[in-house]
Amino acid sequence: MIPATNPPADYRALVTRGYDACARAYHESRRAEAATEIRGLLDRLGDGDAVLDVGCGAGVPIAQSLAARHRLTGVDVSREMVHLARRHVPAGDFICADVMSVSLEPSSFDAIVAINSIFHIPREAQPSLFQRLHRWLRPGGYLLCTLSHESEPGYTEDDFHGVTMYWSNYGLGEYLGILADSGFEVLETSSTACGHDEAVQGTIEDHPVVLAQRRHLQDSSSFPRRACPVLDTRRESTPHWTWERNGCAHSSPSPAGYFKGLQRQRRG
Repeated sequence: MIPATNPPADYRALVTRGYDACARAYHESRRAEAATEIRGLLDRLGDGDAVLDVGCGAGVPIAQSLAARHRLTGVDVSREMVHLARRHVPAGDFICADVMSVSLEPSSFDAIVAINSIFHIPREAQPSLFQRLHRWLRPGGYLLCTLSHESEPGYTEDDFHGVTMYWSNYGLGEYLGILADSGFEVLETSSTACGHDEAVQGTIEDHPVVLAQRRHLQDSSSFPRRACPVLDTRRESTPHWTWERNGCAHSSPSPAGYFKGLQRQRRG
């Protein structure tokens, strides 16, 4: 594990290059059947519902399982992964794009899944991602995602299916706060292994699985306004998390300070 502390480095481009290079090796390591984490979501969806798979990879097993009964759209930053997904899941519609910049219609999906993908995005940008996912979901729509138990700043590893790969994540408690402030109600939390064949992966990783629901429009007033962290580029190079309380702007150089501020905001 190598800390990702080089400011000029484009870690999103590193993720793209890495998955382009290891697409086939990564696909071969995936389990042949869908993991149990999507079953709770499948039980809540009707035939023909529109589902978005964020970081769809080669389409197996998640997109393939979803496309059996639903209108499946997959988005992935890797051109090679999308090429494989189109071959494996011909019924799906796949887009090669960065989820942070792709343009999708608001309120156009009944569910969104993001399995083993969010932690490849720099964590400072992840609150904005959840806002985008919220916007793409219909009111009452579902979000199913794997997150992380522990908070870890950005880092790289050189032995990910033969390539260098990047990760960055908050801890589960922080994610639950971000989800609430993005307009989601958490319905269930569980855990899952990493989704790879044990003989290939060698070690078993455990990730929390969160099933959340976009609040209906009439419930939207229950979550704070302008309370999601942003990268304040006007300050020094250290990211600052900002929020508003009683008409005044506040900021903190750490997510811990940000969440303490939100707790004070909710108490009034």
